[in-house]
Amino acid sequence: MILILTAPDDVHADAAEVELGRRGAAWVRFDPADVPSRASLSVTIRDGRLTRTLVRHDDPGGTVDLDAVTAVWFRRPGVPVAPPHLGEPHAGFVVEESRQFVGDVWETLDVPALPAPRPVVLRAQQKVRQLQLALRLGFDVPATVVGNDPVGVLDLFDHTGGRLITKQVGLTTLRDELMRYTEPVTHRDIGHVDGVRHCPLIAQARVPKRVELRVTVVGDRVFTAAIDSQRSNHARHDWRRQDDRNTPLSRYDLPDDVAARCVALTRALGLRYGALDLIVTPDDRYVYIEINPSGQYLWIEEETGLPITAAVVDLLTAAARTPGATT
Repeated sequence: MILILTAPDDVHADAAEVELGRRGAAWVRFDPADVPSRASLSVTIRDGRLTRTLVRHDDPGGTVDLDAVTAVWFRRPGVPVAPPHLGEPHAGFVVEESRQFVGDVWETLDVPALPAPRPVVLRAQQKVRQLQLALRLGFDVPATVVGNDPVGVLDLFDHTGGRLITKQVGLTTLRDELMRYTEPVTHRDIGHVDGVRHCPLIAQARVPKRVELRVTVVGDRVFTAAIDSQRSNHARHDWRRQDDRNTPLSRYDLPDDVAARCVALTRALGLRYGALDLIVTPDDRYVYIEINPSGQYLWIEEETGLPITAAVVDLLTAAARTPGATT
């Protein structure tokens, strides 16, 4: 049985479930945010045996024997939510205790995990470590400064002749309105460079773009889509601002050596899945930007027909058929 940990509105999991059903595979979908308000999770040790059980409060037949799990997909698991009647500080205490416990339970499953066990994913999200490994593997990496030292940012601004971008260090933010897109640095911005000391950021040389690539690695398989971001003023500096009409996607034939390097980086981070962002320059260099261990892919599949969902399900079902596999 495959355990899919994600939110109720996750369309990626919806698509995977259709494919799992087509193959006759068994799965259970659960959002950890339901603990403890809408679900109970328990671990019992008796007579020398450890058992794990999940019970959904609103489903009389919703008891799940977690000992039957053969693979787990950490898609987009939510954070536990305290019962609504609790106020602070009790609610905060309940959330933290529940978060620690739920994460502990998943670690005891000892089955293959996609993209990886949660501690591995959290470590793989560290941007400086990503850059370090990318350099070791021979990727072309832009001149970069990470941190909160204004002098370092100013030096890089001078080094690049003012062709500099900045972006946030983390993959996510606790508040959507504080999320920062990749932005070019202007001379007016650099006049306020002292503000950098108040919060770390990533500053990089602005790389000229012919096209941007989204490279999705699933196990040893590589799926590449080209994002023609330079056709759109909105997406020119950050393709996440794309619109369908002005930022077309298409399949892209990635050179074998670059594809192998993408797989190698994913493995080096301990991942079975990764979504990499690369830039192809006008002189045909392939420049590494970053890798997201849980990056979205369904939008690429729907636009290009790349069979990424099937590859994900292949990996999950293969893991379920391989007793004792834990990577």
